[in-house]
Amino acid sequence: MKKFNIAIVGATGLVGEKICELLENRSFPYNNLTLLASKRSKGKQVNIGKRTYVIEQLTKDSFHNTDIAFFSAGSEVSKEYVHDALEAGAVVIDNTSAFRMEKDIPLIVPEVNREMLKVDKGIIANPNCSTIQMVMALEKIRKHFGIQRIIASTYQSVSGAGRKSMQTLKKQMTSNSDNTDEFSQDQQFAYNVIPKIDEFTHDGYTGEELKMIEETKKIFNDKEISISATCVRVPVLTSHSESIYVETKKKNVSLHDFVHTLKLMQGVKVFEQHDLPMPVDATNKEEVFVGRIRKDPNYHNGFHLWVVCDNLLKGAALNTVQIAECIVEDELI
Repeated sequence: MKKFNIAIVGATGLVGEKICELLENRSFPYNNLTLLASKRSKGKQVNIGKRTYVIEQLTKDSFHNTDIAFFSAGSEVSKEYVHDALEAGAVVIDNTSAFRMEKDIPLIVPEVNREMLKVDKGIIANPNCSTIQMVMALEKIRKHFGIQRIIASTYQSVSGAGRKSMQTLKKQMTSNSDNTDEFSQDQQFAYNVIPKIDEFTHDGYTGEELKMIEETKKIFNDKEISISATCVRVPVLTSHSESIYVETKKKNVSLHDFVHTLKLMQGVKVFEQHDLPMPVDATNKEEVFVGRIRKDPNYHNGFHLWVVCDNLLKGAALNTVQIAECIVEDELI
């Protein structure tokens, strides 16, 4: 089997570390592995499998002889360095928001829209973590019954804000002090929920909420679908939860048929009626967990469900590696 030279930008971050683990654990056919990060991480040693790698500083010349470059160091870094990777001949799989909504850049969840995968522009975008778990849960519903409306409320873990935020939550949870004044509103994670992720836009929605709305429409290839979201940070270390209300286009769908259809989706695990999928269940798991499935008592086409997913795995690193696996399998590189 042909092997590929890989570069990982943001290799010392939470998602970058997971990408490294997955490449090894899933036996991805890589030859050389270049781990890139900022100047402050230069020289740090990382063990992957039986080999030790040294972190290199990211520069415009970092992508010589690279076949696939994974970017997971924030949108500003991607905007600055992705085109250097492209000029060096690499295919870029970008885990940031930098290119997701560009018309000719495919936004891919392999189980949902693999047929849209192409590398002619050199960039494949990985969706937002909350978007991925929602479209995974709803894809078979969309195909079998059609979807006319989605209302989502998210309960997102602090790992979505990075390692520093996880450390902040741990510190706050173990602190003997009741003084929360030392933290800003957006940083008081412990004993709190924050109904704001990303910055507010002109219409009162946050950037995170708009990502869920616009990315879902692009992935489902449906501009007419009605979507609204409220994104909330909760004091959980890892794994995001979502309460989703969905209205089907098909009339009089039974609860039995709705649940049966959910179970058809690869990568989705459906919990029985009184079993509760929770973040502790999803952490370090590759599946998207779905439970609390109910028919709306007031609207015959409405259903409620609870969706949980490890935001660092299927919500980010796993989906990214799966995209690379598809590129290899489909001989697009």
